Amino acid sequence: MIKADLVNRVSEVSDVARPLAATAVETILEAMKAALGEGKRIELRGFGVFQVRDRKQGIGRNPKTGVEVDIAPGKTVRFKPGKYLRDL
Repeated sequence: MIKADLVNRVSEVSDVARPLAATAVETILEAMKAALGEGKRIELRGFGVFQVRDRKQGIGRNPKTGVEVDIAPGKTVRFKPGKYLRDL
């Protein structure tokens, strides 16, 4: 499923015009990006939780040459599915 599929689904279910549905989907995604950018946790009951986590430093390897590469520590977004989603 891609964003266009979400827009079409919102448009069908809510009986609104496609441009209005596109604005609604885009607004939700922008709000989620902003919250994650601030390090906040997003909890969608019945769906799951998006959370910003620290990623530790590590060593990677170039599969073609075998040369080791240092991977810097950073942040990543993790998704933990809710009970309803896991039961599907």
